This record gives sequence, structure tokens and C-alpha cells, in this order.
Amino acid sequence: MNSLDGIRVLDLSRVLAGPWCTQTLADLGADVIKVERPGAGDDTRSWGPPFLQDNSGADTAESAYYLGANRNKRSITCDIAKPAGQALIRELAAHCQVFVENFKVGDMARYGLDFESLRAINPSLVYCSVTGFGQTGPYSDRAGYDYAIQGMGGLMSVTGERDDLGGGPQKVGVAVADLFTGMYASVAILAALRHAEKTGEGQHVDMALLDTQVAMLANLGANYLVSGKTPGRSGNAHQNIVPYQVFETAPAADGNHDYMILAVGNDKQFAKFCDVAGRPELAQDERFAKNQGRVRHRAVLVPLLEAIFRTRRKADWLGALEAAKVPCGAINNLAEVFADPHVSQRAMVTEWAHPLRGDLRLVASPIKMSATPVRCERPPPLLGQHTIEVLEGVLGLGGGDVERLRNDGVI
Repeated sequence: MNSLDGIRVLDLSRVLAGPWCTQTLADLGADVIKVERPGAGDDTRSWGPPFLQDNSGADTAESAYYLGANRNKRSITCDIAKPAGQALIRELAAHCQVFVENFKVGDMARYGLDFESLRAINPSLVYCSVTGFGQTGPYSDRAGYDYAIQGMGGLMSVTGERDDLGGGPQKVGVAVADLFTGMYASVAILAALRHAEKTGEGQHVDMALLDTQVAMLANLGANYLVSGKTPGRSGNAHQNIVPYQVFETAPAADGNHDYMILAVGNDKQFAKFCDVAGRPELAQDERFAKNQGRVRHRAVLVPLLEAIFRTRRKADWLGALEAAKVPCGAINNLAEVFADPHVSQRAMVTEWAHPLRGDLRLVASPIKMSATPVRCERPPPLLGQHTIEVLEGVLGLGGGDVERLRNDGVI
């Protein structure tokens, strides 16, 4: 049993934000039908290398990027630029509870696949549009890409090293605006499904990357709105908490530089840190005893701590601070992340029997549910892998109907 058993999602989204949303719904048990362009499919199928290697070690057409956002789905091909393709999507929408698309504003209306058109067919349909700037507003007709949104939404103004230390605009290493929009979209869809179950009324969910990025400013957005002061980049330090940053330790055994994170969240933790560091008097200093003082006197305190950290190696610090329950951590590369015993024990890597490779390893869903765990049933589908299965099983089309659609280039 899965949480979303009985929910069918018609997914016309591509690239990342929409597919990330629908992958979450699929993990939770929804039957996600991914609609792709015949012959090409989701843009990310070609976003490599790296590409999945088959059992003989040869590259396939399945990029790692695509594989990371499309598990537990079924893929069909359908050309929605053709009237027959549009008709096919309308037929499928009548059998679905959720519709997700990330086309430019106005495109779905031109195809007769907009919210109003599909609501006339299925009044309880939850229809989610994912765009860069939303369905309204002066930028609504612009294409939206994560990189540009990180810049426009303020994230790059607060990410990276301090400007006085040579910093400049810096994006985050993964497409966080896309990913967060996908997560917010999945939450909104679940809320809309709850409403539809109670009332029989569907609704249009309007998700915009820029809206999400502005919301993601979180405490920094609140800082600005409360104070009127524009925050800048602070590197690996925290705007509101000290000490909460990266420190260089004594060199590693091979002589290379080594670093770790200290993440003191309250005054008691700071006192514990000072004990471990052999400098208990720092926690008694009126400038540093409270976080407000440590923030105000950051320029005095941090150099003192930098000198202290360089007296011991990273492993020594981590062991002592963890024993004292002072938040800290290593800075791992991805090889170290996936070799970590805790990551392994938490089953954050799953293995799939992919049609092209029997031991495909992918990052797992982080959702852990005791009664309705996420499912691991369908590896990311090949392009159009389930077209016949869906058309026959959902719409009841016969072989002749399917063959005509194929001959007409619709599927």
C-alpha cells in the first residue's frame, strides 16, 4: 500500500522543476504518466555525459541527469502539436486526478489543454502549471531558467565569499530554484487533492520559480524587511549566528589543507566548544557570552577561533566536539558522501533493474514513512516504453487504433 494509491498524474513537464514534483508524487504511489515528444523526449535525456552504461559498458541514450528525476514513472510519446495528439491528452486527462505542465504561458491554451478546457472535461482535476515567472505579472511571458532565477531572486547576492575578500556573484552548485519549486508544487498538489476529495472541485496551481526563490530567502528576506538593510555575501559564515562557519584546521597527514564546519547554535553550545578548545574564558567574556555579542564582535572573535583551530587536526576536533555534543561536521566530496556508513544505513542509495542495466544505482527519496513507505518499483522509463500499455490499459484503445496513431506520427 502507498500513500497516493489511486491517484493518476498526467505529466507534461520536462527538465527539472516539474519532473522533480512528479517524481515525488510517483515515489508516494501515484501512477505518473510522463508524456514526451516522439523521437526526442525530455530535454534532459541528452544532457550528458555522463550517460548510463549498459551491461556491456557502452554508453546508452539515458543521461544521469534524466535518470535522477524520473523514477517510478511510465513514459508515453505523444505529439501535442497535432490535433490527434491534443485529443489523446484530453482523453487521458479525463482519467487522471492531476495534470502537470511547464510550458510557456499561453501554450496550453493554444493546444486546447489549458485549465479551463480540461476542467470542462474533468471538474475535479488538479492542474499545476510550473513556469519561471507565473501566469500573471509583467514577466509572465518570459522563459525562466534556474540560473537566471537565482540571480533575479537575490540568491546570488548572498552566496559566495565576501566581496572584500574577492567574492562575487555565485550560484548554488545544484538547481535549487527548480528543486524547491518542484517540492512546493508537490505540497500544493497534495493540498489541492485534499480539497478536491472533499468538494469535488479541482483548481489551478500556479507555481513560479521566481516566487519560490523569493520565499527561499527565508531569514535573509526577513532580515531585510525588518531592518531595511540589504545583506551581502558572507562566504561560509552565517548572517545571524557566530561561530557558524568553516574553519581551517592543522594540515592533514599528507600536508594538504584541511577544513571543517563548526555550527554553534546557542550560547550553551558555545561554552561547550570553548571547554573543548581549552579556552573557557572566551565564553565568560561579555563580548562573546551571548550570540548577539558574538555577531557584533565577529571581527574580533573569528580570528581568535581561526588560530585555535589551526592547532589540531580535523579528526581530533571532530571527535572531541561530537563527544561534547557541539554541532560540527566534515566537508565531504560525493565519493565520501556515498561511502558514509550513516548514509548507507539510511538507505539513501537504491538499486534498480533498468532495461539497459540490471544494477542501476540512484539516489533514494529521503521520505521515510512507517505505514506507507515510498515505493521503488519502476526504474526511470525508456522513451515511450509504456505507450501501448497506457493507451490500452487506461483508454481501452485497440491495436488498430494504436497503429493508426503511430502511422500518423502522433505517438
